Amino acid sequence: IYTRDALFVVVADGMGGHVGGEIAAHITVRLLLERFEQEAKPVLASPVLFLQNAFKAAHAALGDYAQRFRLVDTPRTTCVACVIQDDAAYWAHAGDSRLYHVRRGALQTRTRDHSKVQYLLDNGVISAVEAGRHPDRNKVFSCLGGAFEPTVDFSPRVPLLGNDVLVLCTDGLWSSYTDGELVSRMAQSELGKATTELLNDAEKRSGVDCDNLSVIAIRWAGSHGEW
Repeated sequence: IYTRDALFVVVADGMGGHVGGEIAAHITVRLLLERFEQEAKPVLASPVLFLQNAFKAAHAALGDYAQRFRLVDTPRTTCVACVIQDDAAYWAHAGDSRLYHVRRGALQTRTRDHSKVQYLLDNGVISAVEAGRHPDRNKVFSCLGGAFEPTVDFSPRVPLLGNDVLVLCTDGLWSSYTDGELVSRMAQSELGKATTELLNDAEKRSGVDCDNLSVIAIRWAGSHGEW
């Protein structure tokens, strides 16, 4: 969703194994987009505060939904969201849906998963190769919904340069690629073609075990970006 001077993008991945994962993702995306529409006039007063409040509201809304329909388990979802205004990006995430920031064909930064595998990687217990086939690779310790307040990480203000690329995606997509491969493919071609090829190849690589695949890609070009 966007206004004349700001853009807001969201990816949410309902968690399999929990009741209503699809519902959780739908509620979260709808709530975040509605809040942006209400508050961006035509820009947000504080993108960071907006993201903090929006994630908190989404988490609470999922709890309310579970109570209203007397669900045994609260619907849960991962989420990554990004605000772009005034030639800068601000993002937040909970869980293992990711944002990649690519500049001149190189990875500037990406979000760090709230997952058991990321914890093991960060502490040198397993290698990147082992992480790809680890039996606990789908276990996350932060999400929207659930019994505990989520861990949400926020970026600082990140100034954008012309042709910077931002990629938001679910684990079903990124788990099929190394960071280097994903970045290289996004940097080499037109975004619509690159994302289509990434989705198709991820589905082929995963086969019958393919998870949900979602991706949003943005190439920044000043006040007129491409997405």
